[in-house]
Formats: sequence, C-alpha cells, structure tokens
Amino acid sequence: MNAHNQAMQVGILLLAAGSGKRFGGMLPKQYITVADQPLLIHTLNSLAQEERISVVQPVIAGDDELYAEVTKGHQFPFDLLPPVAGGIERSISMQRGLAALPDFIDMVGVHDAARPLPSKQLLKDVFDVAAEHGTAVPGIAVHDTIKEVDHNGRVVKTPDRALLRAVQTPQVARRDWFEEAIEKESERLAFHTDDASVLEAAGFPVYISQGDSLNRKITTRSDMEWLHTYLEEGEL
Repeated sequence: MNAHNQAMQVGILLLAAGSGKRFGGMLPKQYITVADQPLLIHTLNSLAQEERISVVQPVIAGDDELYAEVTKGHQFPFDLLPPVAGGIERSISMQRGLAALPDFIDMVGVHDAARPLPSKQLLKDVFDVAAEHGTAVPGIAVHDTIKEVDHNGRVVKTPDRALLRAVQTPQVARRDWFEEAIEKESERLAFHTDDASVLEAAGFPVYISQGDSLNRKITTRSDMEWLHTYLEEGEL
C-alpha cells in the first residue's frame, strides 16, 4: 500500500454550510474571530500541516456573504478551491462538495470547519490508516459509561465502553467508495449524522485512527470560550 500512499491525491471537503443554531448569535461561528483570526482560518492553517492535502473544497451556505471576505488574501500550501453551496443536511453538502472536486483526487477527507485544531499527528494518522485500509476516522476512547435509552428515557442497555469510540473529523475514504456509498444510501442520506455511517451502511469497512481531545468541534459558547483560552495562552 505504500506506493499508493506516495501517489495519494487528497482532497478535503470543508463543511461550513451549517447555520450554527446551537451556537446562536448573528455571525456564523466559523467566522467569529478568536485569537486575532476567524475560526475558519485557524482550521485551514491546521489542515496546512498535512502535505498530502492538495486541494480543499469549501462547502458553504447558499446565502453566505462572508466567506470571500474572510479568506481573501490568505495563502495556503494546498489549492483552496472556489466554494460550492451546500444543503440543509450534512450529507447533501458532502455530496455537492464531492461532485466539485477535481478528477485527480482519489482520497477524500470530510472535515468540519468548526473543528479548528486537528493536530499534525492526527492528520498523519488518519491518512496513513486510510491509505492502508481505504477508510479512516479519528476516534478517542470513551471514559464515561454510556447508556442507550428509549424515547421515554428508560435505559435499554449499557454497551461495553472499551469497545466505544467518540469519533471526530476529518473522516477519510477512497473517493470511489464515498461516491458508491452515497449512491447506495441516496434515499437515507438525511438519517446519517456522520460521513462514516454512510460508508458503514453501504457495506464498506471503516477503521479508527488516533483522535485527539483538542480536535474539538466548536458547537456552543462554552466551546468558543475554551478555544479562546487555549489559543490565547499560546500553547499551540
């Protein structure tokens, strides 16, 4: 697989089409300035640590008027492609982003724009595992006991936490596998909450790479406060 690894042409779908309802406020969270930079720029700079990424395809909201302004004048080692408009569902955004990627891209990573701190090691691990197995998703061990409940809040079962992982992005797979999975699952795309579950449902094996607790998705105001504190303390 090493030969494929060397030749691997990686494209990232950067999903930034969400409305950020849980976050609140007028400005979409990916454009809020933290430590002198919009959140989105922190994310792009983090992705720039992985030299195998040759293109990044942003997927933004159809009425987004801020993206062009926020990214203007920034330079990256990858080709930042013109953005495409996403959909209401994550899977629709992914589908549109995938269709816009250049033909030479054979490995695709889907990443949340609101996950600004994927480390160099996390990116290396996820692409190494994907090069070997065809898919990879960063995951971290679950330390709390997890309960599965029914709609009334009654506990149905307690899964073995040793076998559980909290997954992150970028979620990576061969492009042809993603395309085939989306086609197979086209009627059920809205039910999938992450990209890997589309692959799983279509019968593709998904492997876990090493995640990182700092690779946190900024969803709430307390997440943003955490990020601000972390970046301002200069620990990067």
